[in-house]
Amino acid sequence: MPKIRHPHHAFRLKGSVLLVFLVLAFAILPPLPALARPLTFSGSVISIQDGDTISVVRRNHVEKVRLAGIDCPELRQAFGARAKQFTSRLAFGKMVMVRVRDVDSYGRKIGEVILPDGRSLNRELVASGFAWRLTQSSKNKELARLEGAARRAKRGLWADAHPKPPWEFRKVGKAGR
Repeated sequence: MPKIRHPHHAFRLKGSVLLVFLVLAFAILPPLPALARPLTFSGSVISIQDGDTISVVRRNHVEKVRLAGIDCPELRQAFGARAKQFTSRLAFGKMVMVRVRDVDSYGRKIGEVILPDGRSLNRELVASGFAWRLTQSSKNKELARLEGAARRAKRGLWADAHPKPPWEFRKVGKAGR
């Protein structure tokens, strides 16, 4: 009489092989943070939408980039046009490096933009008084220091007695529609 194999024996064998495979995979593969390195790319700045949003061409593809950790005045707001001019003067037509930190709901890359001379466009905007640092999304102590210095020196938008943050300006604009 032939011996009948029970189906659960085959399952135990497959489960053991799977377990050995997983253990070997975790032993060989690098840790997850090494696999999740942030994206960095270089490209030429072809347009400036406003003080904190630019378009960069890389590999014949246009990437919209929103500067991380800062918020410039809106174009219809005091100092909005000057923030755009400042960004344009520093970045337009230049080869920059973008250190992507995230992607927003509009598909824009959110990151730090490094200018050809090694300076951070994000930091330059804050230091010159053309941007607020975003305290809720940025724990960057350097941005806090630069904003404090710009406020004390009354540079850019800090020359205004009561500068209105762009997030408050946008709320008023939505309510008026």
